[in-house]
Amino acid sequence: MEISPMFFVLFICCLSLKFVSATTNITATKFLKDPGTLLSSNSIFKIGFFSPTNSTNRYVGIWYNIEKSVTMEIVWVANRNNPIKDSSGVLKISEDGNLQLSNGQNIIIWSSNVSHQANSSSVAQLKDTGNLVLISSVSGMITWQSFEHLTNSLLPHTRISIDKDSMKENSIQLRSWKSASDPSNGRFTSGIIPQTLPEIGTWNGDKLYWRSGPWNGNLFLGMPNLSAEASFGFRIIKNDLEDTLEVLFSVSDESLLIYFVLNSDGNVVLKNWDNDIQKWKIWGQSFTSECAFYGKCGPYGSCDPKGLPVCSCLKGFEPNRFNEWSHGNWTSGCVRRTPLQCGKNTGGKVDRFLMLKGIKVPDYAEFVLANDQDDCRRKCLDICSCLAYAYPKGIGCMIWNKSLIDLQQLSHDGSEFSHLFIRLAHSELGHHFNQFSPFLMVLCETRNLILIISVIVIMVTATFSVFGYYLWRWMCQRHDKKSSTKETKSIASRVDPVEFKDLALLKFNKLEVATNNFSNINKLGEGGFGPVYKGKLEDGQDIAVKRLSRSSGQGLQEFMTEVLVISKLQHNNLVKLLGCCVEGEEKLLVYEYMPNRSLDAVLFDPNHRKQLDWRTRFSIINGICRGLLYLHRDSRLKIIHRDLKASNIFLDEELNPKISDFGTARIFGTKQDQANTVRVVGTYGYMSPEYAMEGCFSEKSDVFSLGVLLLEIVSGRRNSSFLENESLSLLTYAWKLWNENIMLSLIDPTISYQSFQGEILKCIQLGLLCVQEFPEDRPSISALISMLDVHDITDLPRPKQPGFTLRQVNSTDESPQIGGEHCTVNHLSLTVVSGR
Repeated sequence: MEISPMFFVLFICCLSLKFVSATTNITATKFLKDPGTLLSSNSIFKIGFFSPTNSTNRYVGIWYNIEKSVTMEIVWVANRNNPIKDSSGVLKISEDGNLQLSNGQNIIIWSSNVSHQANSSSVAQLKDTGNLVLISSVSGMITWQSFEHLTNSLLPHTRISIDKDSMKENSIQLRSWKSASDPSNGRFTSGIIPQTLPEIGTWNGDKLYWRSGPWNGNLFLGMPNLSAEASFGFRIIKNDLEDTLEVLFSVSDESLLIYFVLNSDGNVVLKNWDNDIQKWKIWGQSFTSECAFYGKCGPYGSCDPKGLPVCSCLKGFEPNRFNEWSHGNWTSGCVRRTPLQCGKNTGGKVDRFLMLKGIKVPDYAEFVLANDQDDCRRKCLDICSCLAYAYPKGIGCMIWNKSLIDLQQLSHDGSEFSHLFIRLAHSELGHHFNQFSPFLMVLCETRNLILIISVIVIMVTATFSVFGYYLWRWMCQRHDKKSSTKETKSIASRVDPVEFKDLALLKFNKLEVATNNFSNINKLGEGGFGPVYKGKLEDGQDIAVKRLSRSSGQGLQEFMTEVLVISKLQHNNLVKLLGCCVEGEEKLLVYEYMPNRSLDAVLFDPNHRKQLDWRTRFSIINGICRGLLYLHRDSRLKIIHRDLKASNIFLDEELNPKISDFGTARIFGTKQDQANTVRVVGTYGYMSPEYAMEGCFSEKSDVFSLGVLLLEIVSGRRNSSFLENESLSLLTYAWKLWNENIMLSLIDPTISYQSFQGEILKCIQLGLLCVQEFPEDRPSISALISMLDVHDITDLPRPKQPGFTLRQVNSTDESPQIGGEHCTVNHLSLTVVSGR
């Protein structure tokens, strides 16, 4: 049989390809060309060319070589800030002995950039540790290695370090990707905090974002679950001669496939490959709750993820700004109630210490020499500026001379490594005892004291409660008429009769009759500031009455804002305000009645959402967009709503949408684009990252909320309760489906979408465009309306990663409202971060 010469050519090519893919070295004569890959000696890691999700750019990276992994776990990127635009890349040893990446035009894209290389005899090798090393063939020494040039990942045997003289200039740190599709330098870095006691921190730019707590020789006090005694942990290496400090990630079981990654949202995540379930699993993360944010509760405030609200002042302290605390903004912290005496200098009572158990110790600790815990306490007591001390195992005496910040309740079992003793004036702890006789002082040491005091307190409390109740009833009846008259005059004095000429001022007793005394039967729903009732006026007109809850936090300011804003606005897609009422402590708004209630009541109810076919849903989307365009651009006032969500969209008898609830709205000047506030109000899950975290709001903040609403309308699911068992939000899930190109899985199964598939996919893409992390990437509302008319979705921009945020699972359906006096556990951990 005659064999074709072409067969030999193909055979030789196949041998060549096999040789290239099997080698572990790059030499002057062996190079790596896109799309080729190289394996480490035991095939644990692979280096090659890759493109991130939703990107055509090409990068050289290192990843775990696991065939059954559905994700490519990139642990290092060479040219992260300088991608190749096509598949012409070549990784080779240059003439000067450096490892070099170039494109098809022979332009250098990236280089190891080692100076004084003798010649091209160097060899690049990928180790089984994931370390890419450049070795001199002359000396056999490693001249460059990827472990000293980290990107966003920390593998076993790698380290982060700091040169105390040059600080960050010569430090080895992690740097996040900009987004899941862009490995260029992101906003977040992780490294060693340059303090006396070693700590690891994450920074958002120059602001500290998270800290690990100090190292005690075995673990970081703020990360008790990551112990060096486990199968993985850390080692601290100090070099006093070079004045450097290193934190080495170590493992005792080399078979573990495990690494840390700094995500683009600032969360440090520990991942490992689980052979049992054949997938990557999260073993731990820096942000397990919103309490992980640095300085969440401000100075002298403690954050407890199980608390309600999460922030509270330490004993002996009170909120610095009561108004901000009552509305869920805790960053101003707390102030001391009673000044410290520093007794020996003032002749007063000696200050005392209160022990806090299971606490993450605050920032800015100082180390002092002490023989034992009692000696540490005395040393702190002798220093008037000493505010607290701790004596953790493995560290010794720690004291604090600066404000106590970044306190977090780690556990409630009082673990021995996390006791903190805060200094208080003697009266804060001891004034109860000063008035007692010697007999009671002795009795205090017995177990019976608790029972005796409890009985006395209960009896006294019960007596005063009964007396106080009847006194209160009598005073209320006496004061009601005066209070009502005074409050009515107060509101009347604030109302401009010209501005409110078309608005009726209604009597409270008339609305009581109209709503059947605010009966539960008449209740339509519960908004952020109070319940809404159906009513019927004497002339037969149906109305909706919004009764502001006394605990809602909406005061006269928000009430007047809503009255002013709605009275000035006239649009088919905005709810119409008919009148208002203020008597005594009652504040009520009267709207036109919407027979189909709010959008959330229909959309999220399995029994009712079937009436929302796709044509109706698309009409609702268009109506909401037109209403928002009117607020932003077309009305006499430029208005930012700040709380756009499904429960604030009402449906009339023809299911036309009408935007409501303007209590949190802000009026902008005609040339004003954005504003800042320290009082963040709105609903978690709908708030844009820049508003929730920095208090910065603009039209693009409303666009973000609209994007969430679009995805909810398409999917029929709440953002705040979507796939709770997997701790995903709707945004996370939609982005995941987008990347996997299976967006049809997002569509509400009750929709018959075959005839409208293109239109639905367009709305999903528009929703993702609206919820992009950075406001400048989001479309304006006018641009969005134009995009709704686009027929070919390939003409639309490709969305970037949404502003993902941490989510704490909650059993309630409604996203928590912020801005009220009562706070709930947050589905989304968004906060104002206070830097150093």
